[in-house]
Order: sequence, then C-alpha cells, then structure tokens
Amino acid sequence: MHEAKTHLSKLVGRVEGGEEIVIDRAGKPAAKLVPVEEKPTERRKLGIWEGKGFWMASDEEMAEVDREIAQLIDESEIFPGENSGEEE
Repeated sequence: MHEAKTHLSKLVGRVEGGEEIVIDRAGKPAAKLVPVEEKPTERRKLGIWEGKGFWMASDEEMAEVDREIAQLIDESEIFPGENSGEEE
C-alpha cells in the first residue's frame, strides 16, 4: 500500500497504457487499478418522443397563454380592496 501511494502517478501511467494493477495490503489484494472505459459521446437523438403520446402546445398557443397570464397579473390586486375605493 505504501509503495502504491509513493508511486501512484507511475502506476496510473501504466494503467493508462492498458495494464491492470492489483494493490495489496499485508499480502492480501485490497484494490485494483484498471483503465477507464471511455464511452463514445453520442449526440442526443431528436424526436425520441414521436408517437409516444407526448403533446406540446404550439408557439401561438403558448403566446396566448402568456398573454392570459400577463392579463391576470395586470388585473390582480396586491392587497384586496386596493382598487375598489374601499378603505379599511
């Protein structure tokens, strides 16, 4: 174990070269250094939800929803009775 700590960078270099290294403690295997398998990066596939019952509103429908929300906010009262002329 001590030798592995002392020479870790060299051991990692050997592993990067494809070697597998077993580290022991008191003569018993304790850990294994192995090369990392790099997975090729794949581009995400577009349209994976096609035909799966997923629905999304059109841009026009979302614009209408945005207008409705803005109207509700504009017409709302922060404090009840604020716009009605009532005083509490």
